[in-house]
Amino acid sequence: MPETDTILTQLRRLHEVMHTLREKCPWDHQQTHETLMTYLIEETAEVVEAVEMGDDENLLEELGDLLLQVFFHAEIASERGAFDLGDIAQAISDKLIARHPYIYQDESIPKDVWGSWEKRKREEKNRASSVDGIPDGLSSLARAYKVVTRIRSHDVGLPLADTPISSQEVGEQLLEIVARAHAHNIDPDQALRQAVRRLEVNVRDVEPQSSDSGAKRP
Repeated sequence: MPETDTILTQLRRLHEVMHTLREKCPWDHQQTHETLMTYLIEETAEVVEAVEMGDDENLLEELGDLLLQVFFHAEIASERGAFDLGDIAQAISDKLIARHPYIYQDESIPKDVWGSWEKRKREEKNRASSVDGIPDGLSSLARAYKVVTRIRSHDVGLPLADTPISSQEVGEQLLEIVARAHAHNIDPDQALRQAVRRLEVNVRDVEPQSSDSGAKRP
């Protein structure tokens, strides 16, 4: 593995390159958080593709492009006095340490590590429901997966299908449903969004009401 000093040197170099480009390149200088959204989404998708293809050389390049987006947004935020790269690194480090008390404190390792993470996250953010805080911009399928994950990790008393299934079967059955929906003029994406909304309503109906009337739903 590379030495820590080497890693830090390269990160500082990227920070300096980004700062210089922001000052001297007309295109970079004009960018905002909003104008960079397209590139952030595109670079994320390209990282996913590289992982799925098992192409390490391409993955290295695409992760670099994604890392650039982090540095770019940090530079823009720093210019307006909001936060900088150091603040980002500190915030995520603090979060990881706080959510791993069985590593950084004297707590025992929980049986359900992911469930423990989700519950701590809900407490930290003062969320009224286990399904609060899921980004609206997720695709319908990603949102459905996230809602199901929250239901299970928070022990919400709703029955969910759990019949064993393979990855190939998942893909084939999803494709079959899309084909059947098309044959009957049904938009499968819209149908799934509506089903997920109904599921979220059911979750909130069965969850105990928060005793804190000021609980928020970020």
